[in-house]
Amino acid sequence: MEPMKHYRQHFIRRNLILRAKILQAVRIFFIQNDYLEVETPVRIPAPAPETHIDAQEAGEWFLHTSPELCMKRLLSAGHPRIFQICRCFRSQERGRMHLPEFTLLEWYTAGHTYLEMMLQCEKLIQFVAGAAGQPDSIGYRERRIFLSSPWDRITVCEAFDRYAQTSMKDALTQHRFDEIMAIEIEPRLGNDRPVFLYDYPASCSALARLKPDDPLVAERFELYIAGLELCNAFTELTDPVEQRKRFEEERRLRRHAGKMDYPMPESFLSALNDMPASSGNALGMDRIILLLTDANSIDDVVAFIPEELE
Repeated sequence: MEPMKHYRQHFIRRNLILRAKILQAVRIFFIQNDYLEVETPVRIPAPAPETHIDAQEAGEWFLHTSPELCMKRLLSAGHPRIFQICRCFRSQERGRMHLPEFTLLEWYTAGHTYLEMMLQCEKLIQFVAGAAGQPDSIGYRERRIFLSSPWDRITVCEAFDRYAQTSMKDALTQHRFDEIMAIEIEPRLGNDRPVFLYDYPASCSALARLKPDDPLVAERFELYIAGLELCNAFTELTDPVEQRKRFEEERRLRRHAGKMDYPMPESFLSALNDMPASSGNALGMDRIILLLTDANSIDDVVAFIPEELE
């Protein structure tokens, strides 16, 4: 066996054992909180048309980029507390923190907003960290991130004012929002304790409800620990007319960028008529496992990477 492959397999063996414990802890947390574990199809006729997320084609259909659309249909069908751990697929994603096939935890709660979701997300991570033997703090890359409540919260606008050389408004106008987030803001988030970055610009939140008192902002948050984005959550948009309008804009942006124009997910839009007020969260399991194993990259916490399958 080649030296690097031998090293990887030795390292992976330890991480896969802890990975299994973490996944088991996630299930225990949700079962104890009266959630139903569900499974939805991986192959779907139409993904959510989001500008910066590209689906993998599978015949005439697509492999889902997340289980979001089908899980919201289950919410609409009368299942108020659901969760799922599943494989998801995104084309053109490969790097130290990205795999084209990855494991996602997604859950939805009827009657909650993104504020209740923040508290629940905090409890989940604390529970899982405890199961991994790190109940009070996480040691990652020579840092110590303390997990005691309450966790820090900062709006996106405040983060730009505090950490960036450009205001959020100017970043949006210059089409540099994602660039400045990645380079100037994200590396500074969650290095001592976890932080919720919340109230994203409406233009960056295609499926989130807008704040009633500020329609320029969406009720969306992301959790950061040690500069890593771990989840994307929001109060759900339940207006099918508004959702169709946003999807049409996303499709226009995709066409303008020379990307595939996905079909409209009509069955999902129809189900929104019956969807209750709710919140949802998508959390990258590979990344939380990376943190809890003090691994250097996503490659160190999965059994196989794409390059090993060729």
